[in-house]
Amino acid sequence: MTDRFGDTVGRKAIRRLRARHRRDSGWYWLGMLGVIGWSVAVPTVIGVLLGLWLDREAPTGFSWVLSLLVVGLALGIFNAWYWVRQESEEPPFEADEESATTTEGPHDR
Repeated sequence: MTDRFGDTVGRKAIRRLRARHRRDSGWYWLGMLGVIGWSVAVPTVIGVLLGLWLDREAPTGFSWVLSLLVVGLALGIFNAWYWVRQESEEPPFEADEESATTTEGPHDR
């Protein structure tokens, strides 16, 4: 009884993990596009707002807005690149369902 329950739970867990990382879905790519957009937009907007505040509070010979816009944009692009790189790696659970059901757990020893 316990082995059958463990096998069922193992198969369902693997199925759920595989479904979570399906890359052939349009929703997956739409979500990825949104994440990339926000990961670039947020640091850029923060850089611009901080630059506007610094231009008012500490005026200098150069524009804080332009400088921090470039810094925020660079950070956002790096963030998006890192996110895409993480998502494009293969998931660590590539074992098939049969191997998951034949492994013995700590209670089987």
